[in-house]
Amino acid sequence: MADLQQDDPDPAVAVGDLDGPAPPSREPSSELSEPDLPESEPPEPEPAEPPEQPEPPEPAAESLERARELLATHPIADGRSGLAGALRDISSYDIEQGEGLLETDIPRLRVGGVGAQFWSLHVPPELTGDRAVTATLEQLDLVRTLVAECPEGFRLALSADDMADARNCGRTAALLGPVSGPALGGSLATLRAYHALGVRSLTLAGTRWTQRTGLTSAGWEVVREMNRLGVLVDLSGCTPETMCRTLAVAKAPVVISHHPEEVPDDVLQRLRANGGVCMVACTAATLREAADRLTHVRDTAGPQSVALTGAYDTGTPHAPGLGDVSCFPRLIAELLDRGWPEADIEALTWGNVSRVLRAAEFTARSTKPRRSGPVLTPLDA
Repeated sequence: MADLQQDDPDPAVAVGDLDGPAPPSREPSSELSEPDLPESEPPEPEPAEPPEQPEPPEPAAESLERARELLATHPIADGRSGLAGALRDISSYDIEQGEGLLETDIPRLRVGGVGAQFWSLHVPPELTGDRAVTATLEQLDLVRTLVAECPEGFRLALSADDMADARNCGRTAALLGPVSGPALGGSLATLRAYHALGVRSLTLAGTRWTQRTGLTSAGWEVVREMNRLGVLVDLSGCTPETMCRTLAVAKAPVVISHHPEEVPDDVLQRLRANGGVCMVACTAATLREAADRLTHVRDTAGPQSVALTGAYDTGTPHAPGLGDVSCFPRLIAELLDRGWPEADIEALTWGNVSRVLRAAEFTARSTKPRRSGPVLTPLDA
């Protein structure tokens, strides 16, 4: 590809002895091949009605108060909010005063100690090509418009410094992303345009350039360009093989913001070496189970590699006691009761996400500029 970085290591060497084929060359073809996808899948059985969960016991008053004190100075940096998609389907709403149809509004963000949110720009998977690009741009426009209309509640954040400024002003920082990989519309130029509009995260899954056994040559190019721009590589939804291969070559820390399953331990250990972050969602069956998952990630990947994802307004059920964004202090109180050091809590809530953003920005600044190439760099998305 014409604008490929010249200082990148040979992919075959970077991958080492991982199973599967390495990328063919430093300047891979823009054409992508992939086995034919199945035409259709059998319909899933109708899910059984889940049993009603009892309300969890209230955390100790002392722990809850300490949790709120910690969040006042080290607020939650929420890895994924579905608010943009939820608002798309509502004709009228009042985010500033409170909105009962949603799991997020400004009053509850303040109660929950939320200082930053990544606003997911994912679009329905049936949208592909130009339709996916258009729908993503519409959601991006909706978020930017809402932030502008609620200056006392939100502030757009394009960097870690912007995140900190929003927190210091008592606003919730709105970070744009993740965007879904298929919404690149087959062009790295679209990725560059998203970045210029403020997007700071993109998921690789769901594309023709992420296969079960790793990345195609086009996928390698996407990761390189994301590192050059300072866009976070989000491995949510990828296979463990793709996660490992990406971690072997990514120059900046990656994130896993909303993986549908528990991330394998070997991936968590590689994530630790990469300096990346696994964000654990509040979608477990119980509050204690959510705390169990957080503790497991911390113990396996290290306290510097764990963060939180609310996954609110995504249509995903939440544990009793964690039903909306105001409930984060209950989870923090549970972790304090388990003996989590306050330093680990501070890293979990704010520090790790801020660090990853700063590391991505540093990598972008230090990466050798790519040679000028064609306006459009085609990918088979």
